[in-house]
Amino acid sequence: MSKLTHEDPRSSKATFWLILTTFFWGGSFIFNKIGFREIPPVTFLFFRFALATLLMAAICLPRLKRFNRNVLRKGLIVGAALAATNLSFVLGVSGTSVSRAGFLNNLFVLIIPLLCFAFWRERFDRWTATGLFLALAGLWQLAQGGVEGFNKGDLLSTLCALFIALHIISVSKLLRDEDVYLLSLVQFATVTAVGGLLFLVLPAPPFAIGPVSGGSLLYCAIFPTVICFTLQNTYQRYTTPTKAGLIYTMDPVWSMLGGTLILGERLTAGESLGCSLIFASVVLPLSIKRLRERHLGIDYRAEGAAAE
Repeated sequence: MSKLTHEDPRSSKATFWLILTTFFWGGSFIFNKIGFREIPPVTFLFFRFALATLLMAAICLPRLKRFNRNVLRKGLIVGAALAATNLSFVLGVSGTSVSRAGFLNNLFVLIIPLLCFAFWRERFDRWTATGLFLALAGLWQLAQGGVEGFNKGDLLSTLCALFIALHIISVSKLLRDEDVYLLSLVQFATVTAVGGLLFLVLPAPPFAIGPVSGGSLLYCAIFPTVICFTLQNTYQRYTTPTKAGLIYTMDPVWSMLGGTLILGERLTAGESLGCSLIFASVVLPLSIKRLRERHLGIDYRAEGAAAE
């Protein structure tokens, strides 16, 4: 792939669409929380990905001739990580505020280099170490500043960050030239199967899908699932992982704004400080790395992108 300059229109276009994905992802915190008022979290997860699977299957009809065992095998592996991500996500969001969940989920940016260092001895610089220190300080402050301390929902949201990191790493390590649409279809179907199994096995309270929860389901199936996966897989190749990571830090900002304006959530001073420290823990190392990239004139993704 040829190097892109800072003025390359593909890089600017990618920035716009990736920012839009963070807006939709931020909205998913809000609409999941609203949907949980009528639909239990695991049931909501099942219906969301069942709808997403049907939509992606319709999109993939012209591509089904490319489907093979390799796509199925890799899609199932990555789909298992996606299932763990979304299961911990819905359980975490249901147990804490969307603002706290959003910032805790964003810790995946720090967990990725930590895992890469632990398993592949990839370089772990001092700025990432500084970020981890700030993150720990932020977690401690959240525990001190919240009414319920660091509750079960917070723990699951932090665990979700680990699964997000594992999903991203599995995508980068396993997926190369496969059709990203077919892989997304297998991933969505895998999450649907896990959600359906839990729906059948675990006792769930009675529920009803009304206009509000139904609208929440449609939003979560279409925008942060089908559309965001498509946009991410299409445009992230035209920027660097560092720049993409910086863009994705907007996700918890949108969720916090939505939680405040739509759900009426309010953070205490201690919670605000904790979230600010966690936000800084992610933004600081990424900003330093991005400045280095700009100094070197790097504005493209080094690795080859998956086939469209």
